[in-house]
Amino acid sequence: MHSLTSDEPGDVLRLRAHIYHYIRAYFMRSGFLEVETPLFDANAGGAIARPFETVANEMSNTPIKLRIAPELNLKRLIVGGQDKIFEIGRCFRNEGVDSTHNPEFSTCEFYEVGATLPDVVARTEQLIHGLHTAIEALRPTCFASLKPPKDINFSPPFAQLPFIPTIESASGRKLPDLSAPTATSDVLALFNDLAIAIPSNPTLPRLLDTLAEVYIEPLCTQPTFISQHPEALSPLSKSYLDTATGQRVASRVELFIHGREYVNAYEEENSPFEQRRKFLHQRALHADGDAATSVDESYLETLEWGMPPTGGWGCGLDRLVMLFADKKRIADVLPFGTLRGVVGIGKAK
Repeated sequence: MHSLTSDEPGDVLRLRAHIYHYIRAYFMRSGFLEVETPLFDANAGGAIARPFETVANEMSNTPIKLRIAPELNLKRLIVGGQDKIFEIGRCFRNEGVDSTHNPEFSTCEFYEVGATLPDVVARTEQLIHGLHTAIEALRPTCFASLKPPKDINFSPPFAQLPFIPTIESASGRKLPDLSAPTATSDVLALFNDLAIAIPSNPTLPRLLDTLAEVYIEPLCTQPTFISQHPEALSPLSKSYLDTATGQRVASRVELFIHGREYVNAYEEENSPFEQRRKFLHQRALHADGDAATSVDESYLETLEWGMPPTGGWGCGLDRLVMLFADKKRIADVLPFGTLRGVVGIGKAK
């Protein structure tokens, strides 16, 4: 029992509690309302991931899913008249365990009517910088056994790297038209030209993610926003034609620190017609049968009632604990370890 012989597990618990308290207090001071949305749903939307599925016995054995993200239900509340809301809660993705992923994890999402992407970027910088300052003030007395993150400057503004120009500059190659019907095969040809290992099930989003992992994420040691993602990577975000590259890109940023993602933020797509087009495009790109690629008709119907211009983000809270505890493995900041450890405890005799 490591917790009986070391102060570190208790300090990690206190650090997590402080992070939750700070984030909750920050949003409440900023006029946000804390809400809770269902963990169960008929459809698992808001992200691309395989959901956990179960059956509701009291509803004629209806199949239901554990949520992979609270996003779509939070947006339903925005349509219903709330203008500044946030939720801290659990999500579930029926996928693998590695150093930064666990099938059960904690997130915070917020949505703010009228917020543009620069507004969301500024709020993110303010929150992360303030959280770091508060934690370091308490570290000697509350988290003394935990090392602070090394060589990171949390002072805003954070750097920004545009997705397509950064890849083109680093690779020495121009990306093909990512809206063309041949985009997937064209990007595959680029992989072969650059001698980059092709990921399994190489859909266009997975290929683009791999290019970002190779050429952009290693540049993000200090807090850095990756911006202007190709539209194919951001089906729930507003998008526009970028005149600098001639490509359709999203009004989106991702915050990376030491090559690890912490925040995914964007201006929300609020046109039901554009959202339907993007859902259909997403489904076509994931014709292999990936989960969460169905057209969510109930969400589209909600948008038809009228969603105001809105900005928001999701932030992985377990990863924030890892960052401020200077841990490389998510298992080190979960009191019962990853799913493998939880299942092992349940099987113990």
